[in-house]
Parts: sequence; structure tokens; C-alpha cells
Amino acid sequence: MENYRKTLILKVQYDGSNYAGWQRQINAVAVQEVLEQALSKTFNRTMTAIGAGRTDAGVHARGQVTHSILREPSNIPDDKITKAINSNLPDDICVSDGKIVDFKFHATADAIAREYSYSIHTKASVFLRNYSNYFKYPIDLSRLEEAAEIFTGIHDFTTFSKNNADTKSYICNVEFCYWEKITDFQSILHIKADRFVYGMVRCLVGAMLDYARGARSLKDLSESLDAKDRSLTSPLATPRGLAMERIYYREDVI
Repeated sequence: MENYRKTLILKVQYDGSNYAGWQRQINAVAVQEVLEQALSKTFNRTMTAIGAGRTDAGVHARGQVTHSILREPSNIPDDKITKAINSNLPDDICVSDGKIVDFKFHATADAIAREYSYSIHTKASVFLRNYSNYFKYPIDLSRLEEAAEIFTGIHDFTTFSKNNADTKSYICNVEFCYWEKITDFQSILHIKADRFVYGMVRCLVGAMLDYARGARSLKDLSESLDAKDRSLTSPLATPRGLAMERIYYREDVI
């Protein structure tokens, strides 16, 4: 229909274990590709889904937000959209909320903050292996909390990130960064920032775990952060413990 334009906004959760990350790829299956196939089948037209952020292979999401442009009216009632899309998705991807709006919205550009979690466990578990990082060394949670304080606030995270030619600035404002004890052998990091640079959370977790097991000092972490030198980073934590929790916008769009 000429001049018809509306925006489909979705909140998506997925188990990233079997995917090569969020962004569609040539030689591997990605979450974006599978979601777009489901959308195209649901609306009977070619659809593109733009995500609020990329996640790497093996990384999960509880609160990914996407948008798609609708250029023709849909015959699906608004309250049935989520169910209709989910009927075309595999069990490891699910739309938890969705709506069609009249205003312009961009899932990536309009985001003002993002929140991630990272889970670790120190007792081997078959059931946690895809969703938490098994760490074989004893961990003092108070040491993890001490390290987390270093990374709170406005910093240049060049040292604790992966190089990305498209990144113009590595300065991020970390609103909170703290660990929560779940059980005697499980802990989870909660971290929120206005933006994240490539590999940042996994780099930070790797550094905090190095400090927790006595391989680095707080002074070392602080000086390394200020140095903006990737040779001073720690090994990246595995992707399986990382989850995109929530995307923040100025208005509560979804």
C-alpha cells in the first residue's frame, strides 16, 4: 500500500548455544537469519530484523530488541502477533513481546543503555554448562566485587576490549557493575552501560577472575585500564556465561 509505513517492535530471547551469534552470516546459521525467516513466513513477505546489539556465538539473550518496517497492512491482530511469529520459530528462539507502532523507532540507534549478565559456577554441572562458565579455581566473591568497582564509571575500555575497525571511541559509562551470589558455587555479574565495545564484558570478566584467583592485583587492573593497551588484558571469559538482559530507551516502547 502506497505511503503505508509502520514499525514492528519485538523483544526476543534466545539460547545462543547453536548459533553463530546474532548477526546473519554467509557460512553459519545466526539468530537474525532464523528470526527473519520466521517473520517473512508470518507476514508473507520478505522481512528484515534490526537488533539493538550484536551477540557473539554461544551468547544468549533474554531481552534483545528488534525492529522491522511494515510497508503493507497485516491481517494479524496485534494481540496475536507474538503467537504467530513464535509458531514459525524453533524452540531456542522466542518472541516474548511485540507490537506495531505508528512512530519511527530504531532498535540500535535509539537505545540509551544496555544491560548484560555473566554467570559463573565453581562446581561442575551438566545442566549449567551452556549457560554458565565453569571456573575450576576457588573464588572469593569479595575479590570479584573489589575488581568490579574499578570498572564502574566513565573509562576508556581499549585495554579490556577486542579491536574493531568500526569503533571510533572506546569510552563507556558503566552505571553499575557488581556480582551477586546465587548459591555457594554460583555467582552472576550484572553490568549496565550507555554502550559496550566489542568483547568488553568477556574481557572484564576474564580480568576479574584473574584477580579473584590471585593472578593479578587491583593496582595492576587499574593501571592496565588507564594504559589503553590490549597487551595488558586477561584471557577472555567464555561466551556461554554471557546474556543480553535488557535494552533501555528514553520511552518504554516495549
